[in-house]
Amino acid sequence: MRPSTGNCSAQMERLKAELETAQAIVVGAGAGLSASAGFVYSGERFRQYFADFERAYGFHDMYTGGFYPYATPEAHWAYWSRFIYVNRYVDAPKPVYEALLQLVQGRDYFVLTTNVDHCFQKAGFDRQRLFYTQGDYGLWQCSRPCHSKTYDNEGVVKKMLAEQRDMKVPSELVPHCPVCGAPMSMNLRADHTFVEDAGWHAAAARYQNFIRRHEGLHVLYLELGVGGNTPGIIKYPFWNMTRQNAKAVYACINLSEACCPVEIEPQSICIHGDIGQVLHMLRTQSGKQRPPRAAASQND
Repeated sequence: MRPSTGNCSAQMERLKAELETAQAIVVGAGAGLSASAGFVYSGERFRQYFADFERAYGFHDMYTGGFYPYATPEAHWAYWSRFIYVNRYVDAPKPVYEALLQLVQGRDYFVLTTNVDHCFQKAGFDRQRLFYTQGDYGLWQCSRPCHSKTYDNEGVVKKMLAEQRDMKVPSELVPHCPVCGAPMSMNLRADHTFVEDAGWHAAAARYQNFIRRHEGLHVLYLELGVGGNTPGIIKYPFWNMTRQNAKAVYACINLSEACCPVEIEPQSICIHGDIGQVLHMLRTQSGKQRPPRAAASQND
């Protein structure tokens, strides 16, 4: 493995050139991208929304709170409705996703992401060019699951938020499967019960078609904030596709984990730094160059 491929200034220049000349851009986004945009699960932001839960239950971050064994469904959904609202229906504090959109808009791009906070669509990305592999905070599913369908939760979540008292929601708001009556659960990939609904399969097909149509071309695989939790979804495939295509370039922007295998080092750009700051610099520099060419039509 190589942690970097040269000085930051040179790597920025290389990445700027690749963004302008690549025939296709495949963005692979992990949790680090949303963290850079201000969607952090601990510290001041956690206390802003969950100080009462912290006092009552003793956990100190949103992630831990999601696994707490609440005594009642009413308490469970009081926590989760608030969690869903602040991480799905509230805009990110910083315009990092908007900066990324400005860099790829008008280009032939596709986004593969393990993030479940809907930030891409809220920033204006074309939903036909997005594949959320791990689910969506805005969707519920049957916990069993008895059928492969998901359900939008925005209306009920906002009602739970408005009507919860003493960290409990009214019993009549606790969601149950409309088919079998089992409790509803989040549509998040945690185990074998994760529902891959029709929308998930359609997005997966569009992504595979995009990859297939650009085989052997000058493709930029742009990895943003991907860690080591699920490397088989974005990181390893990006490395493999780069190695198999001499025209491809792999770029990684990460605050602390920018690296590449030695086998693809000549084709790689690794930048250590805050993703938002790097994208802002790239956007500012690219704004002085010629406008991006129109994207190829996507006949998926």
